[in-house]
Amino acid sequence: MDTQNRNRWFLNPGPVLSWIDQFAAELAAQRYSPLTIDGYRASARHFVVWLEGVCISIDEVDDGVLRRFASHQCRCPGGRRWQHVSQKYARRAGRFVVFLRHAGVAPPALKAASEYPLLDEYQRWLRVHRGLSERTIARHHRILHKLLPELGTATLDYDATRIRSVVRKWREQTGPADLRTMTSALRSFLRFLAGAGLCRPDLDHAIPPILQWRLSSLPRYLAAADVERVIASCDLLARGRLRDRAILLLLARLGLRAGDVAGLKLSDIDWTSGVLHLNGKARRQVRLPSPQEVGDALLAYIEQERPRLPQEAVFLMMVAPYRSFAQSSHVSTIVALALKRAGISDPPSAGASLLRHSAATSMLRSGATLEAVGTVLRHRSLDMTAHYAKVDIAMLAQIAQPWPGEPAC
Repeated sequence: MDTQNRNRWFLNPGPVLSWIDQFAAELAAQRYSPLTIDGYRASARHFVVWLEGVCISIDEVDDGVLRRFASHQCRCPGGRRWQHVSQKYARRAGRFVVFLRHAGVAPPALKAASEYPLLDEYQRWLRVHRGLSERTIARHHRILHKLLPELGTATLDYDATRIRSVVRKWREQTGPADLRTMTSALRSFLRFLAGAGLCRPDLDHAIPPILQWRLSSLPRYLAAADVERVIASCDLLARGRLRDRAILLLLARLGLRAGDVAGLKLSDIDWTSGVLHLNGKARRQVRLPSPQEVGDALLAYIEQERPRLPQEAVFLMMVAPYRSFAQSSHVSTIVALALKRAGISDPPSAGASLLRHSAATSMLRSGATLEAVGTVLRHRSLDMTAHYAKVDIAMLAQIAQPWPGEPAC
C-alpha cells in the first residue's frame, strides 16, 4: 500500500476532508508538483486528526495550537512514531491553517502588540503627510527599531547630547552610506515628534552632518564585450533562460533600476507603441521607448516561459508558487549569477546597478549627449549624469590641456 493510500486509510480527517481537497486544489492551481501536494495533504490530515485527539476544534486553532502540534510526541493513528514532527511538516500544517483562515473557517491570527506603538504612528505620518514609498517607510522603521533601545521611549527627555551619542555610536559600527541613511531616518523621526509635541523642537539640528564629496568616485561599469557575455550566459540555464535574458536586457539596454524591473507589470507594456510605463523615484510616471531586442525578449519570456497565472507582475519566481519578486534584491541576485556564469571573476560590483552604469557609459562613448543619457536614466539633475563623463576618454581628451612644454594629447 503506498503512502498516500495508507494516510487515507488511517488518518481520516472526517468532515474537514472537503477543506483539505480545496487546499490541494489551490496548491495545484499554483503549479505545485503532485508529490509536494501529497506531502501537504498528509500534513493537513495529520494536523486535523491530532486536533481531534486533543479535543480542539478547527475554530479554536491559533498559533499556540500550531506550536503544540509541532512539538507533540506523535502517537496519532497512521502517523509515524516521532518524538516531534519535522519543521517542514509543521510548516505545511501551518500553511493549511492559513488557507483555513482565508476561507473563514479558522479564526484570524492575532496581531502581535507592537513593541513601539509610536513607530506605528510615525509610519502613518510618513505615508499620509510625507508621501513616501512603502519601501522607504519600511527601511525607516527598521532603522528606528534598532535606535529606540538606545534613545529610549521617553521622547520628552531627548536632548542634543543623547542624539549625538547615538549617532556617534552608529558611526563606529557602519560606513558612510549606511550612516547617511540612518541620520536621514532619525532626522525625519525627530521632526515627526516635534510636530506632535512629543519632543523639543529643532532637535534634528543636533544630528551632525555626514560629510562626503558628492559623486567623488568613478562609475563602476563593464566593457561592452563583457556586458554581451553576461547576457549570452543565459543560454546556459536549464530553467529561467528567457526570464533572465529579458531582465538583463532591460538593465543593460534601458538602464533600468532593479526596482523598476521587479515592479514591472503586464499593463505597463504598451505593445502597440513599443513603450514601457514606469513609476520612477518620487512616484514620477515616465514612458520609455523599448528597443526591438528588449521587446522581443519580453514577448518570448511571456509567451514561452512565464507561468500562465493571474499575476500582474511580469517577472515571477521559477518555482511554485510562482510569486512576484518580494524584493528588488532578487534582480541583483540574477545579475550576480550571470556574472559568475560569464566568467567575470572580479567585477567592479555585482548588483543590478552595474549594468545600469554600464549602459550609461556605453551611451556616452557612442556619442550620446549628457542630456540624452540623463533622459534615459531619468535623472532629475544633469549633475548626476555628468558623473559618467569621468570615464568618457574621448570627451576628456578634447578638453585636457597639455602640460607646459609638452605636446597636446
